[in-house]
Amino acid sequence: MRCPKCACQDDKVIDSRSSKEGATIRRRRECLQCEHRFTTYEQIEHDPLVIVKRDGRREDFSREKLVASLKRACQKRPVSEDAIVAAVDRIEESLAASFEREAGSTAVGERVMRELRAMDQVAYVRFASIYRNFEEASDFVNEVERLESLPPDDKRQLELLAEAAAVEKGRRKP
Repeated sequence: MRCPKCACQDDKVIDSRSSKEGATIRRRRECLQCEHRFTTYEQIEHDPLVIVKRDGRREDFSREKLVASLKRACQKRPVSEDAIVAAVDRIEESLAASFEREAGSTAVGERVMRELRAMDQVAYVRFASIYRNFEEASDFVNEVERLESLPPDDKRQLELLAEAAAVEKGRRKP
């Protein structure tokens, strides 16, 4: 690993910890030349996932595109950046567990809808309006009625509330 301060390639690992529920290893390193300390992350590299679009086109899965899409749906809503990143992590893990090389765009869309439904219902309807190509106001009304008829995802809601509380606790000063 190259030191970000002096570019020396000699370092030692001071501390290693598992993070993101074991999916990543966080390592604290110290440069042997300038003694600068820095952090690196190590994670499993999966084969690239290809998304098959509705029209048959194929494109590489893009985490950045997924994050941007969720941010757009959650814009001006009380959803933290951490909650969005955690949702993207869960979607990505679910796709990797369910598909080896290719996944349909509908599989991605349904997972996004499930996450948004648990996070924020307004964001869910915003995303659904694009994903399902709403053309009339009645489409929105029908989706809201359908949303209200679905049983709440209590377990997911509790996880999100716990995440939000942990983030908020980290922001407060003792």
